[in-house]
Amino acid sequence: MNYFKLKKWVLNRIEVKSRLQNTVVLFLLFLMVSTRKHSLRGAEKFSGINGSSFSRLLRNHPELAVYNLGNLSKRQAKQFSKVLKYLGKKGSLPWKVALLIDSTIQHRSSLHTKNSQRFNHGKGFVIGHQWTNIVLVFNDMLIPLAPIPFYSKKYCREEKLEYKTEHESVIEYITNLKLEGYIGKHNPEEVIVLADSGYDDNEIEKVIAKKKWKFIIALKKTRGVKSEKQYSNTPKSTEWSQIAVFFKDQRWVKWVTIRTFTDSPKKKRMEFRIRQITGYLRNVGTVQLICSEFKLRPKGRRKYLACNDLKATPRQILLGYRIRWKIETFHKEVKMFLGFEDVATKYFESVISHVHWVYCAYILLYSQPPGLSEHIKSMPDKQQRIKEIIDSKEIARELQMLTQIKGVERRKFELRQALQVIGDPETPMNYGIQTH
Repeated sequence: MNYFKLKKWVLNRIEVKSRLQNTVVLFLLFLMVSTRKHSLRGAEKFSGINGSSFSRLLRNHPELAVYNLGNLSKRQAKQFSKVLKYLGKKGSLPWKVALLIDSTIQHRSSLHTKNSQRFNHGKGFVIGHQWTNIVLVFNDMLIPLAPIPFYSKKYCREEKLEYKTEHESVIEYITNLKLEGYIGKHNPEEVIVLADSGYDDNEIEKVIAKKKWKFIIALKKTRGVKSEKQYSNTPKSTEWSQIAVFFKDQRWVKWVTIRTFTDSPKKKRMEFRIRQITGYLRNVGTVQLICSEFKLRPKGRRKYLACNDLKATPRQILLGYRIRWKIETFHKEVKMFLGFEDVATKYFESVISHVHWVYCAYILLYSQPPGLSEHIKSMPDKQQRIKEIIDSKEIARELQMLTQIKGVERRKFELRQALQVIGDPETPMNYGIQTH
C-alpha cells in the first residue's frame, strides 16, 4: 500500500468539484493522522500548500462537508447492514439496531466567536458550541449521522433563523429520519433508541413510539409515573408520583442481582441490582420502569429507566442501556484524536465544515482503508499506520516514476543534472528531459 493508492481511495469515497478535490483529500488525510493539534497551520505544514486554501474551503463550502458526511454514513451503513445481527454479546438482546442520542460541548476560548455561548456543563460554566450527536450502532459498528448544531437566540436574530430548543430539534430530526436509506428494509420494532435523562421529554418519547421504535431512556427523578393499579383507580390528570418516590413506595418489589462483564480487555465483572415494575409514564403510555444501582455501592446514584418494549426482560433493558456508553467513547475519540475542538475560526460556517469533515475522517478510518489490517482496532493505531503510509510517499513517488514509460531514463537524467550542479554550482540546471 502506498500514499497514492490511499489518496485515490479517499477520493473515490467523496464527491467534490475537481478544483477542490486536492484540498479536500489532503485535509481529510491530515485529520486521519496523529498530530498534536489539527489546526489550519498544521494542515499547511502537512500538505505543503497554503493554509488559506483550507480556510476558504471551511468558510465557503459548509454544504460540501454536510453532503459528504451524509453520503459516507449511508455508504458505510449499507455496506455493513446486509445481514443485521442482534445486539449484545452472542445476540442476547431483542434489538438489531441502536440509535444513540447525546450532546457534547465544543469548547471555544471567547464569546466573540459566532454562535458561541455559555453552557452549564456539569462542574461549571463553559464557553463553546453545543452539538447533539445521533449515531447508529449495529453489527459492532458505530456510524455517526449528521449532527445537530444548537443555535443561540442572538445568532438566530443575526442570521434570520427560526430559534429552536434542543428538544425541538431532536423531535424534528427523528421525525424526518428514514432508516431505510441507511440499513434498507427492517423491522421497526427491532430498533432501540437510547438516551440519558437530558432527553426525558414527552414529545421525544411519543415521536419514537409513533415510528414503532422502542426506547430506553433514563428518567429524571421528578418524572411522573403510576403503577397499573393506580392508573385504573385514580384520575388520569392527577395523583402522579415522582419516579424516585414511586419506587420508595413500592418496597414490596424485590431486588434482583444482574452480573455482567465490562468491555475492557481484562473482562472485569460488574454487579447491579434492579427492581422492575410495569406502569404508566405520564403523557406517554405503558412502559417498564426500572430502578438500578451498583450492588456494591447501594448508597450511590440510582438510575431510573423507562422502556416501552414490554417483552424485554429487566436484564435485557439494563444491558441495552449500557450500549449508550458507545457514544461517550465516540465523543472521546473525535476530541482526542481527530481534532474536534481544534478549530480557531470566527465564523460558525467554518465550524460546521470542520465538525462534519472530522466525522467523515472517523468513518473513513473505520472503513478499513487499504493498507490497514483488520486486527488494527484502536484509533491511535489506525492513525499511526496512516501516518506511516503517508511518510513513505517519497518512496512511492520514486516507484511510480520508475514504472512509467521511460521512467528509468527520466530518473537517470534528473540524477545526472543534480550531480552536475553539485560539481559545478555556476552551471545552470536544465529542467528539460532529453530522450534519445
